[in-house]
Amino acid sequence: MHGLRRRRRGLLVLTSLTTAVLAVSTVSTAAAKPPPADPLQRQVEAIHDTGVVGVHAEVTSRDARDSAYAGTAAMNTRRPMPRDGRFRIGSATKTFTATVVLQLIGEGRMSLEDTVEQWLPGVVRGNDNDGSQITVRQLLQHTSGIPDVGQEISALKSADGYRAERFRTYTPEELVGLAMRHPAKFSPGAGWSYSNTNYILAAMIIHKVTGRSWAREVKDRIIRPLGLRDTSTPGPFPFILGRHAQGYATFGTGTGTGIDVTVLNSSMAVGSGSVISTAHDLNRFYAALLGGRLLAPAQLDEMTTTKLAPELGVRYGLGLAEIPLPCGGSYFGHRGELLGYVTWGGATRDGTRTAVVYVTSEGGQDTQQAMITLVGQELCRTRS
Repeated sequence: MHGLRRRRRGLLVLTSLTTAVLAVSTVSTAAAKPPPADPLQRQVEAIHDTGVVGVHAEVTSRDARDSAYAGTAAMNTRRPMPRDGRFRIGSATKTFTATVVLQLIGEGRMSLEDTVEQWLPGVVRGNDNDGSQITVRQLLQHTSGIPDVGQEISALKSADGYRAERFRTYTPEELVGLAMRHPAKFSPGAGWSYSNTNYILAAMIIHKVTGRSWAREVKDRIIRPLGLRDTSTPGPFPFILGRHAQGYATFGTGTGTGIDVTVLNSSMAVGSGSVISTAHDLNRFYAALLGGRLLAPAQLDEMTTTKLAPELGVRYGLGLAEIPLPCGGSYFGHRGELLGYVTWGGATRDGTRTAVVYVTSEGGQDTQQAMITLVGQELCRTRS
């Protein structure tokens, strides 16, 4: 296997996750090649063995940082996975957006009980979608009933659609309008359904409250204060700058590792999935968030107060999922996926230990299970 590297130095396609969260991966001791001694490297190689092109995981605690790599940066090459490579974090972006909204609430500039209509008059209407009945809390917790706009984005649905529209720019208003073509899933507060449209609307509300773009607020409130040098909100810019591996997608065909989809105008995911980051920067973000550096206690309590999310098989708060740990208790994190990159990560409740892993192709249920197992086991592990 080419491109295996390791470093140590001091210091959401949404499916039910219940089985994967509780499963415990095992490593065969009968293999001809002895398994790596380091448990993180062993788990990264197990993820790679599920059929993905490349894998990178990083685990941090107060005084240590461990990284492991497997696979290659591109198919049919011997080029190793880049150290601290950048990638599209997909729906892990939602935690950034929810953090900004909760900061504004802590500043008294808006409320979780404000309605969408109050901030965005006339935007959510039609097909039983009614912004006057939907609160900001319901947007962030996916209990609004608003349909997901993803079904309208050709670049995300097929290889032909991707080739034709990978450079297309969407406005948030256009995206919400596309979602309004579909009927509401349920009355506000009467159910739970994951919808990227919720977070597009949240980004629009941030703009309305502050007079500045969602991207600018994320940069000034999170990226810059935490020194996340490899994290960005690219807007319509379709390229990933700096060190990165290629991303691949099969568009649900399950055939091979798919086509190269690294180049993508991610404006269809403003507020919901467009952030570019690294495993290291995501770990720093989770540590700061759960450690109380970004939100006041009242707002962090709101974010981490969860309810059952049946589609995911876990519990969900405001932009954060609560996932059981194999050693007991739970942690907070978020899955992310946007064409060619899939990530899973999170932190212990006090933010003292974090873990992030990403892969550069979709994989399948085995991949997802192995990623969740890695995060759970690493957050349970006590390191010297």
